[in-house]
Amino acid sequence: MTFDVIKPIRVFLSEDKQLFVALKNIFGYYPGNIFLYKLAFRHKSQAIELNNGSRMSNERLEYLGDAILSAVVADHLFKMFPYKDEGFLTEMRSRIVSRAQLNKLSQKMGIDTLINANTENNNVYRSMKGDAFEALIGAIYLDKGYNFTRRIIIEKIIKQHFDLQELENNDTNYKSRIIEWSQREKRPVEFVIVNEVGHGYNKQYVVDVLVDKISLGKGRDYSIKGAEQDAAMKALLLIDAETGLK
Repeated sequence: MTFDVIKPIRVFLSEDKQLFVALKNIFGYYPGNIFLYKLAFRHKSQAIELNNGSRMSNERLEYLGDAILSAVVADHLFKMFPYKDEGFLTEMRSRIVSRAQLNKLSQKMGIDTLINANTENNNVYRSMKGDAFEALIGAIYLDKGYNFTRRIIIEKIIKQHFDLQELENNDTNYKSRIIEWSQREKRPVEFVIVNEVGHGYNKQYVVDVLVDKISLGKGRDYSIKGAEQDAAMKALLLIDAETGLK
């Protein structure tokens, strides 16, 4: 009996059969060390407390996966756009690996359905899906190595879920756009944190964007960057309505 036959038999006899099959459907392969993948989906709200008092969740794998994902995407973009400068490459990478994008990818690929978390707090942990996505990349790396992980990221994630040409042409960095506009028009713009709402993981920031000291829009988000983008988007809509800014 060959290894190719033995492995499916072992998978279907395993208590983790559903996880094996889910990952096979998503990425096209059966995991080796299933413990790594189970850990990748264990959110800190369901962390296992060890005898030494430490708590085991997917946070360490998230840290590792973040580094691997960023490196692979950076390398891929570097080769895909040989004549683009560092600023362009950095912006493109951020559009692919941003927390909002990873949250969407996790849901689109069905990764979010595998997360083991305290459901009572799902509305609080806004980055949980993206965190699990990164932790999964970390698990793949430890299980299969860098070259295998790189192929998965490029073939199963970037090529199947991103149109790089469309991404290049879609300028969604509202803060950069309004700063460029302000420099062109010689009108000072600033982003000011005017309030913080909630506490802990549920805290949101309120940012006001001021042009010539006049408020043009307030944004609210769980991160300062997100609130700035929200405020900038509202300000640009107002400026566009009044001046025809494109």
